[in-house]
Amino acid sequence: MPDTVENQKAYPQPSTQQPGCGFPIAKIGVIFNLVTGAAVALDIDVLNTHDVKLARKLYEFLNPLDVLLEDRAFCAYADMVAIKKLNCDAVFRKHQNRKTSIRKGKIVGDCDKVVTWYKPKRCPSCLSKDEFDALPQTIVVREIYYYIVIPGFRTQRVSLITTLLDITTYPTLKIVQLYYKRWQVELDLRHLKTALGMDFLRCKTPSMVRKEIYVYLLAYNLLRSLMWSAGITYGTPPNRLSLQGTSHHLINFIPQLLTGGDAKRQQIYYTLLKVVAHKAVSDRPARNEPRVRKRRPKAYPLMTKPRNEGSKQLQTA
Repeated sequence: MPDTVENQKAYPQPSTQQPGCGFPIAKIGVIFNLVTGAAVALDIDVLNTHDVKLARKLYEFLNPLDVLLEDRAFCAYADMVAIKKLNCDAVFRKHQNRKTSIRKGKIVGDCDKVVTWYKPKRCPSCLSKDEFDALPQTIVVREIYYYIVIPGFRTQRVSLITTLLDITTYPTLKIVQLYYKRWQVELDLRHLKTALGMDFLRCKTPSMVRKEIYVYLLAYNLLRSLMWSAGITYGTPPNRLSLQGTSHHLINFIPQLLTGGDAKRQQIYYTLLKVVAHKAVSDRPARNEPRVRKRRPKAYPLMTKPRNEGSKQLQTA
């Protein structure tokens, strides 16, 4: 966001950044709906806020029977308990620091077992003593592990932890397929930051910065709503539609929607849905691409000192 005194005070830049060279940066946490792609919850905080702290603020927006997909950074004992208290379930990737012996637990299927987790011996820094004391001594979870042999994928072995214990209702393969869709959240964030241009904000005060972020979310959800309506009207999976293409079509149709009468506006709206539904993205399961960049960086060096000092140095050179 713009480098103003108000923004720097509310959202300070990293401590390693030279004064006058960096920008105020905020961190956001978002819960996306896997079916529609819409953003259903948002929290804004300073840059050095841990991701788990952001996530715990968002749990209150969950509805009973929701299933939360999260990466291994959120796979903590306290989070499992908090989600179950809300009558919800979760599917995590197991945290890299948690070691579970293959011999322990009850085997319920191929590469699938039920294990008992015990309460940590020490209180984590992100919990108060009262919160830690309120945790139960044990919790029963299900661990699923599988291997990935797709070229280009860095991960070779994945272990999943879930509170969905019924193997008949929630088969092993279905949970694996469900967690595979977690990558969709990365694409949704990319749509926000790249397609809609939210990576660089324009407002100069913290209150307006927050309003600007919420306006971006409103615009994003408007496009998702349009994609959903187009998909169910013309039989196209909404998540297969192009958000960028939907945005372009909506902008082109806005003048006609504003000038027409009610009957004509309704006709134009259904025409817009038809155009959006035909902007489907090809289905590319497990596609792999080289991790390279095409756009060349600028040849100018990075700013390592405040601009006024650089200007004085040029004048004295």
